[in-house]
Amino acid sequence: MAGLSLRCGDCGVLLRSVEEAQAHAEATSHANFSESTEAVLNLVCAACGKPCRSQTEVDLHTKRTGHTEFTDKTMEAAKPIDLEAPPKPADEAAMDVDASSSAEPQEMVAPEVNKEMLADLETMGFTTARATRALHFSGNSTIEGAINWLSEHQEDPDIDETLLVPANTKTEVNKPSLTPEEMKIKAQELRERARKKKEEEERRMEREREKERIRIGKELLEAKRMEEDNERKRMIELRRLEKEEEKRAREKIRQKLEEDKAERRRKLGLPPEDPAASKPSAPPPVEEKKSALPVRPATKAERMRDCLRYLKQQNKDDDAKVKRAFQTLLTYIGNVAKNPDEEKFRKIRLTNATFQERVGNLHGGIEFLQLCGFEKLEGDEFLFLARDKVDKAVLNTAGAELNSAITNPFFGVL
Repeated sequence: MAGLSLRCGDCGVLLRSVEEAQAHAEATSHANFSESTEAVLNLVCAACGKPCRSQTEVDLHTKRTGHTEFTDKTMEAAKPIDLEAPPKPADEAAMDVDASSSAEPQEMVAPEVNKEMLADLETMGFTTARATRALHFSGNSTIEGAINWLSEHQEDPDIDETLLVPANTKTEVNKPSLTPEEMKIKAQELRERARKKKEEEERRMEREREKERIRIGKELLEAKRMEEDNERKRMIELRRLEKEEEKRAREKIRQKLEEDKAERRRKLGLPPEDPAASKPSAPPPVEEKKSALPVRPATKAERMRDCLRYLKQQNKDDDAKVKRAFQTLLTYIGNVAKNPDEEKFRKIRLTNATFQERVGNLHGGIEFLQLCGFEKLEGDEFLFLARDKVDKAVLNTAGAELNSAITNPFFGVL
């Protein structure tokens, strides 16, 4: 029995004629063909008339269009195969002679394809190698033709390899084998695939951005925590230095009070007080335990109160003079608190007759101003409070102590 087809020994495909076998060999480089008694399958769609040559094509056509009715016309189209190749035209024969006479190997290059259609296929999600193969073997006809070729050859082992063809090969336009309806469905599937791929990429980028935001947030929180720790340490150190300064000032006032007390005893003709006599010879154990306890340093408000109390005790026989001194100090402090930028309120001439009469000649007045921040300048000629040393809290405390001393009739009595 004569053969009804030619079977490719490399891929197993059935071909109807020698021409198809030659075209298959040129496209795939397969060269092992044998005669077969099996006819080439020919299933025709009853709805649209599309012929399908394999069950794979039938399943793909059904999936795309929903057509399920096919007519088997395999035996009607089957005919004995002619193994004689058709004669070539004279010009092709001459070209074969020239080619066989040339001993130089042909240069292999990438095929020329339509750049716009190549870009469209890459946008749909196909690789450059697949898109180039599809356009070349579909003849650079249409996007739909390339899509059809990819659907039929997506399982080829060399589908992802870079295609190389002889340098003088020209791609001819082939007629697409898909119907217009199938082309639309396939294009829609590819667009949907490209959209999903783009959405997945956007979600991945969003996850990366979220991770970066979390990392930056953690770094900012750590930097803020370190800054707060440094600020807390700085405040602790400032409080320690302030306590030491208050302790030194309190000791200075105590020494001043001792000196004034000794001066008063000398004026009254009393003998100097014996420091040893004021100390107990054998303090009880309870006294020793108490002395071992830490002594709370005097606050600035207490030191101000001590200065005012000392001033009143030194002039306890002249209440009007004491009250006038307190009111004068209150005026100085109030002017600075209300007008801290005015230098005239922050600078007092010590040699001024009015100042000397009301404050300067009374022990404790100048010390009170120094506790408020005033400092002696230019050979003790001026009392000056620098603008950057104006402390509203200290001035308010001084004002409160002065008001208490003026209004409290028992201030300084005890």
